Amino acid sequence: MLQRKVVLFSFLLGIGTSLWAQQTPMVSIKRGTYVPLYGTTDRKPVAIAVFEMDVYPVTNAQYLAFLKKYPEYSRSKMKGIFADKSYLSHWESDFNYGKNNLDNAPVTNVSWFAAKKYCECQGKRLPTMDEWEYVAMADEKRIDARTKEAFNRYIMSWYEKPKTFANPIGQTFKNYWGVYDMHGLVWEWTADFNSIFLSGESRKDKDTDKNLFCGSGSVNATDLMNYAAFMRYAFRGSLKAKYTTRNLGFRCAKDKVALVKPIQNLR
Repeated sequence: MLQRKVVLFSFLLGIGTSLWAQQTPMVSIKRGTYVPLYGTTDRKPVAIAVFEMDVYPVTNAQYLAFLKKYPEYSRSKMKGIFADKSYLSHWESDFNYGKNNLDNAPVTNVSWFAAKKYCECQGKRLPTMDEWEYVAMADEKRIDARTKEAFNRYIMSWYEKPKTFANPIGQTFKNYWGVYDMHGLVWEWTADFNSIFLSGESRKDKDTDKNLFCGSGSVNATDLMNYAAFMRYAFRGSLKAKYTTRNLGFRCAKDKVALVKPIQNLR
């Protein structure tokens, strides 16, 4: 009898751990506008509708729980068209991220295809680039801190720090919206990560990557002094959907569903 209770407890604990691993707190991001670094030659603000975003990036433990439910996305079964050979290469095996990778560190070496699937399985989606940048422009107290020299220095200093991807989530500052780790931990996938640089005509797109990493990358930029944003756009423009890198993770977002009150019958 005692042995059965132990087995049952272990089983329930495993279920509880799996469910906990999948749960991520979200915060509501109010609608607003912002002027992106690229994409608006007339420099008109882009409207951002109300949405929800994960407070933290997805962790190793959360991604492991996802893989156990969808083993076709494990390292050995992942198809090459959806992820390159570096996919989860820092993990010890398909379902073991090893002792050197913290449970609550952000999962990295994940392709855009895999990140998109993960979010969809949570009933969510990847944030758009505009949504991500809108949230990322906030510091602790201001919705838009992009003109603050100290804020930009903080972001640029992170770009120079090694192996921040190995740190646990939630160790950076909590911004105006209540979101952590937009800067200081990992780069993050967005739903339309490279769309801003694609013209839709292959002949024009040949030199996109080359132009992005040289002086012509500043053409049509709205803020020539925003070096931190230049770095993000340059990094995104260098990616393909199947690429994976050690410092690239993701978080999820979802549309805000308005609660409609039922109309009561009038008598």
